[in-house]
Amino acid sequence: MPENPVNVPEDAPFAGRENGGSGVVKLVYILYLCSLLVGVTALVGVVVAYVYDGEGPDWLRSHYQFQIRTFWIGLLFLAFCLATTAILIGYVLAVGLAIWLIIRTVKGLKYVSRNTPYPNPKSWMFG
Repeated sequence: MPENPVNVPEDAPFAGRENGGSGVVKLVYILYLCSLLVGVTALVGVVVAYVYDGEGPDWLRSHYQFQIRTFWIGLLFLAFCLATTAILIGYVLAVGLAIWLIIRTVKGLKYVSRNTPYPNPKSWMFG
């Protein structure tokens, strides 16, 4: 059995995971990007973010908070887009929503790949 150099319990949520479990955070960002093609993946992503929120180091928790807010803000924007499709502006707003989601997720992936917290996880735009 391999030695445990930092004396972390073997059953700890992030024990033995490289980068403290950042793979889950990356998975949620990827699920959000996939939601542009298959909308249900965003729902799966937010459920995963809620399950792992509060676990791991502080820098990872900032990403979970950011991901959860991204889902709810995006859902609010989507409702507005759907409500305004009757006057055709909703289609233009939906394109803006897609761009907003892409920018937020790519920035999140950039920060998580550097093992740094998201700088302003409570922002409505891009942080």
